[in-house]
Amino acid sequence: MNFAQLLVPDFSLILCGYLVCRHTALNRTVWQQVESLVYYFLFPVLLFQSIVKSPLDLGATSRLIGAGWLMAIAGIALAYSLPHLPWLGRHIDAREHAGSAQVAFRFNSFVGLALAERLAGPQGLLLIAVLIGFCVPLLNVAAVWPMVRHARAGLVRELLRNPLIVATVSGLAANLAGFHIPVWLEPAVTRIGAASLALGLMAAGAGMQFQTLAHAKALTVGVLGIRHFFTPLIGMGLARLFALDAAQTTVLLAFSALPTASSAYVLAVRMGYNGAYVAGLVTLSTLLALLSLPFALGVLR
Repeated sequence: MNFAQLLVPDFSLILCGYLVCRHTALNRTVWQQVESLVYYFLFPVLLFQSIVKSPLDLGATSRLIGAGWLMAIAGIALAYSLPHLPWLGRHIDAREHAGSAQVAFRFNSFVGLALAERLAGPQGLLLIAVLIGFCVPLLNVAAVWPMVRHARAGLVRELLRNPLIVATVSGLAANLAGFHIPVWLEPAVTRIGAASLALGLMAAGAGMQFQTLAHAKALTVGVLGIRHFFTPLIGMGLARLFALDAAQTTVLLAFSALPTASSAYVLAVRMGYNGAYVAGLVTLSTLLALLSLPFALGVLR
């Protein structure tokens, strides 16, 4: 299977968003509103629907959930350790690290959901939704913690305001309670989900920036090295350790090599950190995923 070709539709939308934002009247002012629409409404609806539409068999997916959690914890630990590494830490500013550590372990759910369905069909979509559902709360806590500790803000308040945490927790609770979306409502919800993927990918392209990366090269190499090299290697080891089946291994490895979350710079800005630098990291991560995803899905798998 040519995994690079599987990425073409998603990265074409990212490129489209970049070109539309840079070369038409639909500039950043427009795309900032699109990002808010996707982040606070469209994507939470897609996430909720993906989790509740198929019965969740925790027994069958428990090994995948365990592998996903351990991979997430390993990424968090590596990201937090960067300022303490003797050969790298002295070149890393503590405040810049607090705002950008999230880039090392968060992931772009838009790309993940779009890719998983083409890799493994409806089963792949359910598996990636399960990973998102169980990992997003952990990763968002880990993303917010360094910033609130450095800025002395309220952790619980920030978490309760996060729409992805609200959507995933409520989706998991609804699934386990046996809730199903009414048949008459499914077409509208499905269309909202499709819109969230297309607009989310285009918004990621519209937000791409390169010029802010030069002043913190050590931190850039550290967080992106974790995101695109070490995490896929950890994912491969965990897939073997947990003896995952073919579909679960494919989804876990895809999950391990995704570009970082496009909302990372939105969170950084909202909490008073250097959003322009984080946007540059998101941009470079999006491009590096063109290498890390074929590496994970082709070479490692």
